[in-house]
Amino acid sequence: MTANFLIGLREGLEAVLVVVLLLAYLQKTGRNELIPRIFAGVGIAVAVSLGFGALLTFGPRGLTFEAQEAIGGSLSIVAVGFVTWMVFWMASASKTLAADLRGKVDQVAEGSAWGLVLVGAFAVGREGLETAMFLWAATRATGETWQPLLGATLGIIVAIGLGGLLQRGVLKINLSKFFTWTGAALIIVAGGVLAYGVHDLQEAAILPGLHNLAFDVSHIIAPGSFLGTLLKGVFNFSPATTWLEAIVWVAYVVPVTFIFFRRIAAPKKASRVASGAARTV
Repeated sequence: MTANFLIGLREGLEAVLVVVLLLAYLQKTGRNELIPRIFAGVGIAVAVSLGFGALLTFGPRGLTFEAQEAIGGSLSIVAVGFVTWMVFWMASASKTLAADLRGKVDQVAEGSAWGLVLVGAFAVGREGLETAMFLWAATRATGETWQPLLGATLGIIVAIGLGGLLQRGVLKINLSKFFTWTGAALIIVAGGVLAYGVHDLQEAAILPGLHNLAFDVSHIIAPGSFLGTLLKGVFNFSPATTWLEAIVWVAYVVPVTFIFFRRIAAPKKASRVASGAARTV
């Protein structure tokens, strides 16, 4: 539930920030009559995301076990790819996001009424589809249904509340630090989903090594125990992990985390170098 709360909070806050920026710009430029178009786009994005989630949930039913596992494993890996891209994109685009959105609004505000609707739909829809896919993958990995949904819903509600406070100037958040640490946490969560996706493909006999275990600590951490459930829900940790799952987890988490923090540190280092050069001159 904690991992899904984090997913809902981060993705929700990204979408809410975009909407807040769009609304604030329209208000400051005296174009309040265009605000309903943004909300129309948001409504479309939410409906599409819910429909996509329902399709993922109910679509594979009626297939053979191997086919379900093959589809589930493949979509889990795709979900990890989307989330990884999202984490890196937000880390690099957060500083120019406001300017980019203002440019898009100016381009379409005077055109077709559908222009701003599409801006709102695309701005929120990307996060909505990513959330639906990643939440579905995490739900399959934990074997739970209502707890992940509840966690993600609570995260989205908190994100909406934070967005409202940010819009009113009541609350200030260091967004750079927020997206840095939630991004790092999501990389760990994504590593677990990736490993489970590999396990699904092993169950479908697409990948080998289903019975070649790297470790089995089920006698210490029982899958149905509180600790086992907690680790499964937060990190998708499996007490019985195959060698291929373990190798894939390490091969993903270690380099992606390293590259993530290196990218974040690069602009700060460049800024310090520029400041030092300016003082020298």
